[in-house]
Amino acid sequence: MSEKLITLSEFLKLRETLPILDARSESEFIQSHIPGALNLPILNDGEREIVGTLYKQEGNESAVLKGFELVGPRFHQIQKEVLLNYPDKKILLYCWRGGMRSQILSWLLGMVGFEVFRLKGGYKTYRTFTYERVRKPYNFIVLGGKTGTGKTVLLKALEDKGEQVVDLEGLAHHRGSSFGGIGQEKQPSVEQFENLLAERLIQLDQIHPIWIENESRNIGKVTLPDGIFQQILTAPIIKISKTEAERITHIEEEYASLPKEELKSAILRLSNKLGGLRTTEALEDLEMGRHRSWIENMLVYYDKTYGFDLNKPIRQHELSLDLSQIPLSEACQNLLKIKNDINAKSGNQTDTVE
Repeated sequence: MSEKLITLSEFLKLRETLPILDARSESEFIQSHIPGALNLPILNDGEREIVGTLYKQEGNESAVLKGFELVGPRFHQIQKEVLLNYPDKKILLYCWRGGMRSQILSWLLGMVGFEVFRLKGGYKTYRTFTYERVRKPYNFIVLGGKTGTGKTVLLKALEDKGEQVVDLEGLAHHRGSSFGGIGQEKQPSVEQFENLLAERLIQLDQIHPIWIENESRNIGKVTLPDGIFQQILTAPIIKISKTEAERITHIEEEYASLPKEELKSAILRLSNKLGGLRTTEALEDLEMGRHRSWIENMLVYYDKTYGFDLNKPIRQHELSLDLSQIPLSEACQNLLKIKNDINAKSGNQTDTVE
């Protein structure tokens, strides 16, 4: 058997080249896990419940014996599965605390020639790291603006130019409105979202500016960490504006091809706020394929909601930028110039704009 206990920093480096196995149960993995890991439960959900109950009632020895009784018949299947999927015979491994489940899996794999690197402290160590990472201070610049001004498109263009960007809606698999979950993958749990956010943040320089979109506390069912949300509220913000026609066109491009029944459901979720007449008109327009009309109807509500945000206290750096009829490349250059101005006023080193 070849096993090495490794620290989290060693684990994060080795995962660039080695596959990762998570030995916890299915529900534990679904709730949250280290991104990139594959689930290979030593005890499935039902077995884990049985062993846990026995541990509480009779103690550790009875629980251990029952665990081996349950999982023992599958030992050869586990070995065959891992041999088939990982012929290089090198693997990273963890369970909840780096305890019995990962030890058992490590032993099984070592018996068939695997070199195993087992995370000391298990997932709990990783989760402590990500929890703390998303609560650190960052040098954010916030992109704001009404619905349909293309903030996500701008973020992607800035990233393509080498800028540091965090796409919260992309990580949350939700665009942040009643329509935001349509066509998206299932949202991660709040804990897994924090893991994904931390993974993004560790790729970035904490000192230099990071572009981020103005978001409410909740993005669909995901809640932003308090520290990140408070920084979004107080960081320099650039409020983008475009013509209503441009905004409608942008929304139409994103939503018109999505399933009609899901769009209807999204409109109905807003019916109390839209009012009966406006809801009826929007549903009729959607049914008849008059996309610009129902979108224009929705913007009445969303623009009113945006107006509440305008009443919040003024930040130290709050600028408006009209990008109406401005090409994307030119829009990015305008944003980069503003970033440099903000840096200069804050006493930070100014980046060169090419």
